Amino acid sequence: MDFPKTVTIKEVGPRDGLQNEKQFIQTEDKIEWINLLSETGLSYIEITSFVNPKWIPQLVDAIEVSKSIIRKKDITYAALVPNERGLQRALEVNIDEVSVFMSASETHNRKNINKSISETFPVLKLVINEAIASGKKVRGYVSTVFGCPYEGKVSTDAVLSVSEQLFSLGIYELSLGDTIGVANPKQVEDVLTEVLKRFPSEKIAMHFHNTSGTALANVLVALNLGITNFDSALGGLGGCPYAPGASGNLATDDLHYMLNSMGIDTGIKRKQLIQAALFIEEKLGNPLSSYTMRKERREN
Repeated sequence: MDFPKTVTIKEVGPRDGLQNEKQFIQTEDKIEWINLLSETGLSYIEITSFVNPKWIPQLVDAIEVSKSIIRKKDITYAALVPNERGLQRALEVNIDEVSVFMSASETHNRKNINKSISETFPVLKLVINEAIASGKKVRGYVSTVFGCPYEGKVSTDAVLSVSEQLFSLGIYELSLGDTIGVANPKQVEDVLTEVLKRFPSEKIAMHFHNTSGTALANVLVALNLGITNFDSALGGLGGCPYAPGASGNLATDDLHYMLNSMGIDTGIKRKQLIQAALFIEEKLGNPLSSYTMRKERREN
């Protein structure tokens, strides 16, 4: 297998990790956690979402969090934005980068965004145009790439169609999401082979969930195909409120361990990563699910 020398890990724990937690993490604890993450060597942290708090109450404090964290100049602090109203809030706090999102499956898109796929593009076009005009880069997420909780199998053609339209609107990178964690290595290879015929590998990121325990195996396949950008959440936090059965994200700490052991540089400092994981584990009051944190608990 042919692996890259460096990989960028994009930490989505403060947004994707916390959005599905039943317990509300206090604002000051979110701020402190993000500040701890900023000390780990991560170059990208998705800190919150400007979605209507009625839908994601765990992130009701998006503005206060964004204003209060200690920003480092070599880190991109990103946020998820659903529409123009959310974008205005994000711009008010000078978020570094905007993320837009939609699904490859019609039913999940309606459940998640309350719009059809075709109705979603005009909304995203306005958001993307305005964000770029304001000097912000825009990243795109496509959910349910490898399977939908409502429709089951999702065709690669549907993924390609949505991806092409998002790139045409001006996003610089597209994150392909295994929202319910059903992907297997062969499927990842099949889908990525088609995706990479149309888009360069440096414009594609992977966002795996570990529901079926295949996330790291899927990463290996993606690495071998030239993908060097991966989303993950510290400790394996996360899940989608509109995807029944979705478990946590690929754990940042497990991903870092594997890559580091393989001699692939991520720029991340292990000790500080564990400190940040221990902090949020204490605030949650529940053990994190990653293998790294299980090992940490056994040894300490």
